[in-house]
Amino acid sequence: MSGGKLIVFSAPSGSGKTTIVRHLLKQKELGLEFSISATSREIRGEEVDGKDYYFLTFEEFKKKIKNDEFLEWEEVYRDNFYGTLKTEVERIWAKGKHVIFDIDVSGGLRIKRKFPKETLAIFVKPPSIDELKIRLKNRKTESNDKINMRIAKASAELATAPLFDKVVVNDELEHALEESYKLVSDFLKDKP
Repeated sequence: MSGGKLIVFSAPSGSGKTTIVRHLLKQKELGLEFSISATSREIRGEEVDGKDYYFLTFEEFKKKIKNDEFLEWEEVYRDNFYGTLKTEVERIWAKGKHVIFDIDVSGGLRIKRKFPKETLAIFVKPPSIDELKIRLKNRKTESNDKINMRIAKASAELATAPLFDKVVVNDELEHALEESYKLVSDFLKDKP
């Protein structure tokens, strides 16, 4: 696999990474395209297969793991697998674009290890765990049990921030958007 560059955004759920990634995708001069992750979890709300995720059955996901079809994958929660299909990255690179990821911390670090020179790994940090909990509750998409599960996981994920190339603290969205744009723009200008 070879082609463009890889931009990874990882963070605890509710930190704002998806908002930042969506903003960057609108900046056409960056030449980015979103890598759609595959998952074995159920569709939530108004999500669309092939747009938000590639929704696979548990069996389909396991078969693709066995066939080495993933660049990275992980069982994020029990029986909920997430991963990046190799064909997804190849599809984007074939269009002459750079790949931008909105993925969990472990997946982001795996991509960075596999493609150290081609990857910019950015960790989006919430201002605090308390603020993270407020953001997750305000989404109104998950039960209190799920929110508590995500908060527990967030503490471990925050400890990985130093392993990333850059950390963006999302305490003021406008500033986080500007900082992310500059980091990505500067990285894309550098030759690998």
